[in-house]
Amino acid sequence: MPATIFTIANQKGGVGKTATAINLGAALAQKGVRTLLLDMDPQANATSGLGLEKSAGGSIYGPLHGDGEAAQKVVKTGIENFSIIPSEVDLAAVEIELGQKPDYLIQLRKCLEPLRKSKDFGVILIDCPPALGLLSMNSLAAGDYLLIALQCEYLAMEGLGQILSVVEKLREAGANPDLQLGGILMTMFDVRTNLSRQVVDEVREHFGDIVFSSVIPRTIRLGEAPSFGKTIFQYDALNPAATAYKNVAAEVRERFDLK
Repeated sequence: MPATIFTIANQKGGVGKTATAINLGAALAQKGVRTLLLDMDPQANATSGLGLEKSAGGSIYGPLHGDGEAAQKVVKTGIENFSIIPSEVDLAAVEIELGQKPDYLIQLRKCLEPLRKSKDFGVILIDCPPALGLLSMNSLAAGDYLLIALQCEYLAMEGLGQILSVVEKLREAGANPDLQLGGILMTMFDVRTNLSRQVVDEVREHFGDIVFSSVIPRTIRLGEAPSFGKTIFQYDALNPAATAYKNVAAEVRERFDLK
């Protein structure tokens, strides 16, 4: 079977999107799912968060322009079953350059297709930039499912409506008519506040079972881990966030029948 592609997106920064890409990927890998993380953010936070250096020519920039294959950019993370295509600053230029190409919304999908069909991976996770530019649009057009990381704050609801509107426009434009909302993951849950509980309840009231049962707590250790180039499992395996990401991975495996 070809790999299932999950695009992890939210146009708002600081919502736990990259932490989710890293730690969900690592948790799936621990469960035996061969997982590839594609870092599409020029800031390369997922790359550095896994302890890897940005290197010239290391990103998917070249393959997007027909220079080599995406598979040539895959590197090991040091975690069994978990690989990454890193990012680098050159990826920022793609925002301008893609717009000059025909079929500019589906360039990433075409670029990933050989890798998707290679059977080297069961899952490809795409970590988007915190903006709805062409990098994110291409990432959404390449995905089978959209996973939204949504922080437990009321303003998050506004951003949720915006990204769902973009998904609908991509469907209508024919860029990815099959893209589905795969799940909403509530992040930065603060057990000390009523606000967090109220936001989770409201989102669940609107979206029902599409919201994952597990929520990701706000913890200092989860925020610290990327600065040491480690997943939460490597940095503090007993942290509540580590347990939460393991539970999310179990939900993802069951919901999408991942092998």
